[in-house]
Amino acid sequence: VQLQASGGGLAQAGGSLRLSCAASGRTFSTYTMGWFRQAPGKEREFVAAIRWSGGSTYYEDSVKGRFAISRDNANNTVYLQMNDLKPEDTAVYYCAADSNPNSDYVTWAFEYDYWGQGTQVTVSS
Repeated sequence: VQLQASGGGLAQAGGSLRLSCAASGRTFSTYTMGWFRQAPGKEREFVAAIRWSGGSTYYEDSVKGRFAISRDNANNTVYLQMNDLKPEDTAVYYCAADSNPNSDYVTWAFEYDYWGQGTQVTVSS
């Protein structure tokens, strides 16, 4: 599986961005997909995840109510809609794929088998 993230850029506080992650591979629809982020000098952290069916989603507390993860299995793409952006959202955002559709560790980076290259999100105050 190869993942290609896009959609990052510069936004003002309170603004919105939509990240996309295009995946190759015929088994995309069975994978749990996640978004993580890493700010300078900080460890990579979980942002959001979505089960293969889209029926279950998970969010890091600081993004709940502001971010929304979704997926389009027909087009092998997962999205992260980011609203009400804050300067502390500034980071490189990575999409990731977990081949275990029933994982109990969707918020853990080690659980994911495949990673995209990252896309920079910068939020100015």
